[in-house]
Amino acid sequence: MIGRYPDQDVMADAANWDEPTRRVVQARLDLPKTLRFFTKEEEPTLRAFCDVVVFQDAEPRVPVVAMVDQKLHESRLDGFQYADMPDDRDTWRLVLRGCDEVAQSQYGISDFAAGSWDTQEALVGQLAQGLLGGGVWERVNVKRAWAVCARMILAAFYSHPWAWNEIGFGGPAYPRGYMRLGPLGVREPHETAAATAPDPVHDPRSGA
Repeated sequence: MIGRYPDQDVMADAANWDEPTRRVVQARLDLPKTLRFFTKEEEPTLRAFCDVVVFQDAEPRVPVVAMVDQKLHESRLDGFQYADMPDDRDTWRLVLRGCDEVAQSQYGISDFAAGSWDTQEALVGQLAQGLLGGGVWERVNVKRAWAVCARMILAAFYSHPWAWNEIGFGGPAYPRGYMRLGPLGVREPHETAAATAPDPVHDPRSGA
């Protein structure tokens, strides 16, 4: 393990969960090895895009790509859709295609995945600010397209046990529950103290 909680292992506490909870969490560790929603042509851009959004530039990675792919393959969407936006599944494909188009037109590279980390980060920043236009981007509300993808990526990332380890989250509280209901900073008996205290907002490369 790495980061602020190097000794944290949420799965070590799985015996305290009920069977349905264990199944749900374990399934996030036993994901399909191949993508079923996205095509092989879309996969490189998808992986690079997700890496930039959650700043994963080395292994081990939380398998965000596999989790997003599974959710879209199974049509487990968010239960709502912006009135001026296409289906989330179509939005994802448009965003990936749009990122490739911008990589070609603005940066002179074959596709998004071929760019350097700085190039990819700059392009995603433009997307997040709604600054992209032309081509695919004329077909969608750019800021909302970003919201659709970012929401799904972040939901996948922070639902995975490895992410819980990284942020010091103790995992499911059912059926054990929580004992400490007082001031913030008071840990449960099963929670681990942080080994370091860098500011992740100030420096996302700090390993926090």
